[in-house]
Amino acid sequence: MTDILVKNARVIDGSQDRPSDAIDIRLSDGHVQEVSASLSAPDTATVIDAKNSFVMPGLIDAHVHVNAQNANLKENAALPDAIATVGTMNLMQAMLARGFTTVRDLGGASGPLRKAMEMAPVQLPRLNICGKALSQTGGHTDQRGPFDDRPVPAWPVTVGAMGVICDGVPELRKAAREQFRTGADFLKLMANGGVSSPSDPIHFLGFSREELVAAVEEATNAGSYVAAHLYTDEAILRAIECGIRSLEHCNLITSETARLAAQMGCIACPTLITYDKLKSEGESMGLPPASIAKVDDVRLRGLESLTIMQDAGLPMAYGSDLLGGMQPHQSGEFELRGQVLSPLTVIRSTTVIAAELLSMEGLIGTLQPGAFADLILLERNPLEDLSIFSGQGEGIKTIVKDASIVKHLG
Repeated sequence: MTDILVKNARVIDGSQDRPSDAIDIRLSDGHVQEVSASLSAPDTATVIDAKNSFVMPGLIDAHVHVNAQNANLKENAALPDAIATVGTMNLMQAMLARGFTTVRDLGGASGPLRKAMEMAPVQLPRLNICGKALSQTGGHTDQRGPFDDRPVPAWPVTVGAMGVICDGVPELRKAAREQFRTGADFLKLMANGGVSSPSDPIHFLGFSREELVAAVEEATNAGSYVAAHLYTDEAILRAIECGIRSLEHCNLITSETARLAAQMGCIACPTLITYDKLKSEGESMGLPPASIAKVDDVRLRGLESLTIMQDAGLPMAYGSDLLGGMQPHQSGEFELRGQVLSPLTVIRSTTVIAAELLSMEGLIGTLQPGAFADLILLERNPLEDLSIFSGQGEGIKTIVKDASIVKHLG
């Protein structure tokens, strides 16, 4: 594999509030090999001069749904597997073009689907998965309405389905073990009501405490952790007490609960951009009216929740959680968070904090030797202007993943 030598790199990785002094970075065999001043490389190396740019590790989105090509999740689950698989590849290719070299899927992408993406004829982001999210009857992945008498779909489910339904501790343990057996990196639980499902109001708690504890035990037995879909403070507090580590959304969190979460070593993953776009574009994208009616219950507290978590010292990873045709707004989360958080805090969310959440410290979110060779070159300093990330990657001059050039404008 040809070496890549990035010269004059002023690195922004969330470790300090200014770009580093200019250094050279040598990439080869999929990893960062050397970081130093005045490096040399073989004559066959590709040289990228970053003198007039700012260099970052590849971005990390810690809450995506790579198979959600339709905002109506019931229709999404009904797609033939072949169509859902190609749709996933297209969505992931667009994510990489926005600079996201690693994404964490929070329900839908299975082990076989990840393998298919690794075999794709185009370059795609690295994929971290929970398999199918675990829900209860009437919960956030149960797309049957109140007048739908069809039985619960049996495992395995379609490529386009977000989750599986399991009731009671024995069923939940079996479903959890199936996720790990088929390649999951962690577990995802629907531990609160949701917007994009018909039978669960936002206050709905769903799983019992015994079920939550059982899921945490299964994840711990597998050397992993549990992420949970959460909105209300009651649901978040219950999840923390039961040992859940990754707190998704958290729009209605209180200061007291946020402080406890920080003390317990939890990491939150807010996803404000999805509520912003569900409000403005959900109807045109096929979101059912009942779901649209629930959006403001969580949307209006989004920015306040960021301030609460920041003041409590609760780390926050970057997440977008967009569905269907709203996915091109993935990078809009940067500017939304920037309304109340510093650029450095926002950048840390998509580098070092996201890497910690994925248990991949030292491999992603950094450009230190030994890390995966993922980086982007930006036209402007993101510590001064977060809008550089907006759109479809227009402000990104170069994208490298696994020491392979995805995009380079010279």
